[in-house]
Amino acid sequence: MTQTDDARRRTPKRRRGRALEAALLDAAWQELVDKGYDRFTIESVAERARTSRDVIYRRWPSKAELLRAAVTWVGTQQEVVIPDTGTLRGDMIELMRQANRSRAQLGVQMILQLGGYYAETGTGLGELRSLVLSERGSAVQTVLERAVARGEVDPAKLTPRVIAVPFDLYRQELLMTLHAVSDEAAESIVDEVFLPLVLRD
Repeated sequence: MTQTDDARRRTPKRRRGRALEAALLDAAWQELVDKGYDRFTIESVAERARTSRDVIYRRWPSKAELLRAAVTWVGTQQEVVIPDTGTLRGDMIELMRQANRSRAQLGVQMILQLGGYYAETGTGLGELRSLVLSERGSAVQTVLERAVARGEVDPAKLTPRVIAVPFDLYRQELLMTLHAVSDEAAESIVDEVFLPLVLRD
């Protein structure tokens, strides 16, 4: 191996486009998890990503904008598979289990680490939550449409508030325990609260 070949092997390949953006957002998320928002800085993210601050500032002019991008990025990395168990009960419980596997950690971090962000921007958990939930929202809608087609659910009962109930209660459980929601709690949410609201009389 020549000296030139050895230098090429040891020099990191320059990242561009989506690969660079993914590396920056991964670094930003890890900084947030490790340090919280108060100690989350553009400089620390640049150091972790092995790039310059200017590279980050060209994309996200403030740390609040970088934070929103990182949260959105992490939320969209987990694929939501729409279950088809044959019953609304089975489908909703499986969606909650998926949320446990893919997004419980994200939810806990959004609760624990972002008090400074909410104070700085005058926003709340709902603003960040909306950035990452569109895919799961469409999954719930698909599950409900199938249940209506099977004759399980009365479509007149499916108001936006009612549709939101199961995952509003899921997030409340997450907030109170700071742990993934147990199967027992998920079943209780579905059986005792949600199904009585939506099933045909």
